[in-house]
Amino acid sequence: MQKLHISESVINAVNEHFVTSQAPIYVYDTLKIRSNCRSFMKIPYHTKAIHFATMANINPTFLRIIRDEGIQVFVNSIPHMQQVLEAGYTGSEIIFTASAMNEEAMKAVLECGASVNLDSLKQIADWEKVSGGRGFGIRCNIGNLVKPRKTRAGYFLGKTSRLGLSIQEMKSLKGNPRVKGLHLYVGTDIMEIDYFLECYRKLGEFIKWYPELEYLDVGGGFGIEDINLSEEFDLKTYGQKVSSYMEELCSVLNRPVNLILEPGRILGGKAGYFACSVVDVKLRQKKQLIGVNASVSQFPRPLFYPDTAVHPVAVLDSNGGQKDVGEIKSLIHGCSTYSRDLLAKNIDLGRVEGKDIIVFGHAGSYCASSYTEFLGFRKPEELFV
Repeated sequence: MQKLHISESVINAVNEHFVTSQAPIYVYDTLKIRSNCRSFMKIPYHTKAIHFATMANINPTFLRIIRDEGIQVFVNSIPHMQQVLEAGYTGSEIIFTASAMNEEAMKAVLECGASVNLDSLKQIADWEKVSGGRGFGIRCNIGNLVKPRKTRAGYFLGKTSRLGLSIQEMKSLKGNPRVKGLHLYVGTDIMEIDYFLECYRKLGEFIKWYPELEYLDVGGGFGIEDINLSEEFDLKTYGQKVSSYMEELCSVLNRPVNLILEPGRILGGKAGYFACSVVDVKLRQKKQLIGVNASVSQFPRPLFYPDTAVHPVAVLDSNGGQKDVGEIKSLIHGCSTYSRDLLAKNIDLGRVEGKDIIVFGHAGSYCASSYTEFLGFRKPEELFV
């Protein structure tokens, strides 16, 4: 296992916390969050908007940090819409996209002033009934125009995906002046830039059907590499390629089209850490079983993705220093009796002792925001340094 890099400010914050408390804690590197935001804002295409997918992290401090960097928001529920408004966002900075959206939710979006992408012909009919003719975007399933890829959360394109309008349904709206945008979600944790562009190009072919179309919302899905820690999503190359495509598209159409991106995990994932203390260590068949004072309900990404979620791990000794990476096969388990209370499986660590501190990396997205009351543990504190 490669060594997890942790900034001095985060290590100091973790050590200071465990001087006075034994409770598990999330710690965020604010500078890293800001740097990630700025990398997206540097994408050269001139008429773009970056909307963070709040499912990844709804913490109000996180939201205020990214808003300060010019990042807007994408939400898929009314509670999240209310939370981003409380964090200082205005309706014009919010995109709302859901499935099975009812009229009550539509009225709330209208009152807020957010933009909306709709997921079915039924939703479009309901929207036109309650909105008084206000424009909308449509979520598109481009079917087998590309070879759909199964990503961590399943398929988001093609016949096995439940999301979006089919091509025939999109065609039934041809010429509708109230269609203002096309929305696409390619998948999750994708590292291959050319696959994104292949999907975008297919989506762009439908713009000519809608005379008043204003934007392409191509979603997110930008990957984080959790095992090979030296590998990064090449955002600079992605930005150059997507900008070139959009400029080419506008030239062919002879009119401007806005680009919307919806990064989620990539914006805060590597900036967050989850720390807990070692309570118990057992040796079983050459494997180190490490019991910690936390639960998978407090660090739930391994609960939701038990076969694919991997988080790099560091160990701090009793003096607060980061231990060297070792070669002992190890399992980290929580403090409940639930058989799947497993925070990490089959990882390589050095010898771990009681009162050491375990620090999980890549914990800034879909971790604290996914906390569940299942098993009865309290939601951990979140600290920004």
